Amino acid sequence: MDEIEHFTDDRHKAWCIHCGSPIIDRHTNRDHVPTKGLLERPLPPHVPQVEVCKECNTGFSLDEEYFVTFLSCVQAGSADPSAQRNPKIGRALIRNPSLSARLEAAKQITADEYGRQQILWLPEIERIHRVILKNARGHAFYEYGEPMLDDPVSVSAVPLISMNHEQRSNFEEAGGPFTCWPEVGSRMMTRVMTGQDLDDGWVNVQDDIYRYVVFQQGILTVRSVIHNYLATEVIWE
Repeated sequence: MDEIEHFTDDRHKAWCIHCGSPIIDRHTNRDHVPTKGLLERPLPPHVPQVEVCKECNTGFSLDEEYFVTFLSCVQAGSADPSAQRNPKIGRALIRNPSLSARLEAAKQITADEYGRQQILWLPEIERIHRVILKNARGHAFYEYGEPMLDDPVSVSAVPLISMNHEQRSNFEEAGGPFTCWPEVGSRMMTRVMTGQDLDDGWVNVQDDIYRYVVFQQGILTVRSVIHNYLATEVIWE
């Protein structure tokens, strides 16, 4: 990824984008958006980072571990540590038997109308949504300079494969031509003008691993596609 300067209102940097506390009163650190565990190693250069309070950043750790590990298990079709593509996740499952048991419990074997076996995964969806919202707040702040402190009107995550053609097309078209241009001085405006890191309007963090788009059409929407499998969307009024 390219490093892009921004010239948005510095007053918006005064609060933690997650809890709203004044940054000046808190211990802070840099948070990767997206969550580092969702990316392949080595990480791309200049992965977006935002300054948040350390307490909030630490508070997401367990949910992020669950999300990353759950996604790996779904893609592997198993919670068996030896089946994971990423050895680090396999080791995490061995090290954390309780997490392994929770993920195994989320896996259900069903049969379709023809009697063929199918695997159905039922995640702890609140934990998944917390990580999606965390990343969406980071994307909105990094690209638009907008701290989205209010609760969103919706958070969703669905496998791309579950979308029909029209749904998939509508989801992907968010990365098309901008009907409302971003704020002058924002990173997204620079991307629109130069095409830096953009692929059909989506910010491509890592090929086939993570991409996202932020756009405003009366409301602010952040969408992402994770591992070419999971489609996420967060909407604020």
